[in-house]
Amino acid sequence: MPSFYQLLKKIIQTGIGRSRLIMAAGGLGIAMILLLIAIQAHTDFDQLLHNQRNANESADFLVINKKITNAMMGQNAKSEFTPAEITDLQKQPFTEAFGFITSNQYKVTAAAPGDLHFYTDMFFESVPDSFIDVKNEEWKWTPSDNTIPIILPNDFLNLYNFGFALSQGLPQVSQETIKALPMKVTISQGLMTQEFTGRIVGFSDRITSFLVPNSFMDWANSKFGSGQAASPSRVIIKTKDPSNPVLAKYLEDKGYTTNQDKIKYSKTKLIVQTIVSVIGFFGLILLVFALLVFSMFIQLVIASCKKEIQLLVTLGTAPRQLQRYLMRQFVPLYITIGIAALLLVAALQWWASAKLAEHDMFIAQWLAVGTACAALLVLVLVYIVNRVNVRKYINAIS
Repeated sequence: MPSFYQLLKKIIQTGIGRSRLIMAAGGLGIAMILLLIAIQAHTDFDQLLHNQRNANESADFLVINKKITNAMMGQNAKSEFTPAEITDLQKQPFTEAFGFITSNQYKVTAAAPGDLHFYTDMFFESVPDSFIDVKNEEWKWTPSDNTIPIILPNDFLNLYNFGFALSQGLPQVSQETIKALPMKVTISQGLMTQEFTGRIVGFSDRITSFLVPNSFMDWANSKFGSGQAASPSRVIIKTKDPSNPVLAKYLEDKGYTTNQDKIKYSKTKLIVQTIVSVIGFFGLILLVFALLVFSMFIQLVIASCKKEIQLLVTLGTAPRQLQRYLMRQFVPLYITIGIAALLLVAALQWWASAKLAEHDMFIAQWLAVGTACAALLVLVLVYIVNRVNVRKYINAIS
């Protein structure tokens, strides 16, 4: 039997051209590499956006309001969200959590104690506690309390310290100093007036507003306001991916706006996704061409050995035996190409992981399971296609 296979090997190899073999193997290798790179790049891009090590907590929360146009000026009701608009926003796939931003329905003034001579009109807003990025045990209020906990936006303190204070020759103040200074807060509506002590308990990077607890807002609006819940003009959502192009398009189509800095990467993400998709598409096209080249290569090999194969069949060699032998010649080549492509993509993944880590961006050092499964799937597909072709051509000439 060994001598028979040696004879068969000599006969078959006379029809195998080295250049055609290199062309077929090279096409399959390039196609696999492009396809695996596209799949792995999609996984890496997803990790860069959603991995906890890369997450920017404040970027997951968006305060949304309607764009104010000239036609809306003087018509405050047009800037409010209707129940239908709220329901539509809540059911969007990018909305993980939804909350109302409630505004005060009364007048608010604040005065600093002592000789600071600070007095200003201001406003209050409240949001559900789950949307607040400041954790403080003092963040609570009951009707029996005379002290109102307040959260200020960090931007407000920065504007005072580096804008107003410097231009007016006033002292700059730290967060600790602001927290230590109580202020007199007066809320009123018509003839009704009540004074409270306001105390700053934290500074928010997430919400640019003067926040008070929901319990205080509900109580004060009930006592000093109309007593009816007003339609919100601003809402807050939690979203998994602020750069989601679907989210950016939804806001644009509806005439809504938010902090553009948080969604500025939506176009970049769309471009990257398009590039990855194009690479994957070309990989699939090349894979199809590689299968066609291998099919033609097998046909040429068998055609060039047509007389020898017919003679072997006449002498009693079973066509199935010839088919198995030819597949044994090609299967190791498929496996070698697949392993080489995986190793190359794995090396690129390790290099990319190290480079991104230098910029505090983290992806896995190893290939994703999906990438390895894709390589195995391609090899199985190539094996099935070539097995069908070998059987077809051998049976045709035998």
